[in-house]
Amino acid sequence: MDSTAPILSPLLPVTILLTDPIFTDANKAREHLESLYWPNGPVCRHCGNADHARITTLAGKSTRPGTLWCNECDTPFTVTVGTIMEDSHLPLNKWVLAFHLMASSKKGMSAHQLHRMLGVTYKTAWFLAHRIREAMTDLEPNKSGGPLGGAGKVVEADETVIGGKAKNRAYRDPAPKKMVATLVERGGRVRSKHVKAINSKTLRPFVMKNVSRKKHAEHGRGVVLCQDGPRIRQASRGRPLTQRVCLQA
Repeated sequence: MDSTAPILSPLLPVTILLTDPIFTDANKAREHLESLYWPNGPVCRHCGNADHARITTLAGKSTRPGTLWCNECDTPFTVTVGTIMEDSHLPLNKWVLAFHLMASSKKGMSAHQLHRMLGVTYKTAWFLAHRIREAMTDLEPNKSGGPLGGAGKVVEADETVIGGKAKNRAYRDPAPKKMVATLVERGGRVRSKHVKAINSKTLRPFVMKNVSRKKHAEHGRGVVLCQDGPRIRQASRGRPLTQRVCLQA
C-alpha cells in the first residue's frame, strides 16, 4: 500500500442504525464510500484525472462492481485503491461496519468483539482492527504533528488513570495504573501522553509544547479548555499566550 496515498475515513453518524444497507450489502457500502470520497464524481487514484469524460465504468462479467478505467493513464481503479481496504478480500460492508463500531464504541472495541459482531475469524478481526488503528495515525507526522489549536480553534485538556482493579484479577495483581494526559482539538486531532504523575510539574511542559500560541478569534489568545482537570488548570498557569477557559462538569 502506498503510504503517501490518502487513507479513506468513512465517518458515520453515531446514531446510524446497524440495519442500514451499507452494513449488510457490499454494493451499498461501496456506493456509500464513493459518495464520501468522490462527492463531485470519480477521480483517478493513479494520475489524479478528474475529467469524467475520460473515466469509463467497466461492466464486464468478470469485472468487480465499481471498477473504473482511466483513459489518461490506461489503468483501472476503484474507490479502495490507496486505502487500507485495497486488495482486501473482506466485503466492504464489513469494513464499513468495523469503522462504525470502532469509532462509536466509547470503551473501545476488541478484536474478539469484532470477530463476534462481523462474523469473521479472530485472525481477520485482529488484522482488521490493526489496519483501522493504523489509518488513524497522521499521514505526514512531520507536517501534521505540530501544535494543536491555533487561530479560531479550541483545545480541550483532561487527565485520567488507566488500569484495572486487583479484585478483577483471578490469579495475580494487575500492573500499576498508568496516568495519561490528553489534549483534544475540537473537530481535529487528539494527542495523549503517559505521564509519571498527574501534577503541574509533569503536565505543564506537555500543554505548552502541544498547544499553539496563535491567537483565537474570540478570546484573542490561544485557548485551553479544561475539562474537570485541576492539575491541567495548574499546568497552564503562567503561560502568557494561553487563556484558561475552565468548564464545570
